[in-house]
Amino acid sequence: MKNEIYPCLWFDGQAKEAAEFYCSVFKNSSILADSPMVVTFELNGSKFMGLNGGPHFTFNEAVSFVVNCDTRDEIDYYWDKLTSGGSESRCGWLKDKFGVSWQIVTTILGELMSEPARAARVTKAFMNMKKLDLAALQNA
Repeated sequence: MKNEIYPCLWFDGQAKEAAEFYCSVFKNSSILADSPMVVTFELNGSKFMGLNGGPHFTFNEAVSFVVNCDTRDEIDYYWDKLTSGGSESRCGWLKDKFGVSWQIVTTILGELMSEPARAARVTKAFMNMKKLDLAALQNA
């Protein structure tokens, strides 16, 4: 596709391992092409490129990938899979074992934040959470 836009993730020799990991986590995903330097893959319809660029650059929170979840089971699933070997942060953020940042959020967060008084309570609630607790947010 002409002018297609997709992210390129810089790895230190782990591009294929990362692509295989992400494809195992996200359903309807697959590796599209693989070479020693570059692997392209698709996660739930979104294309990515993994580049074995070496140790020169590393990931940080300036870029993260958002996973919208409808249910607590979905939040638990993605949180558990992506934090395995990685680390938990706050407010639904985590880093996977490759250092890539993810936000595991609920699709109803916008609705919960639409009323100013409730938004303050919801914000106070999720600021103290690592993994988002859907029931606690709905009750805030």
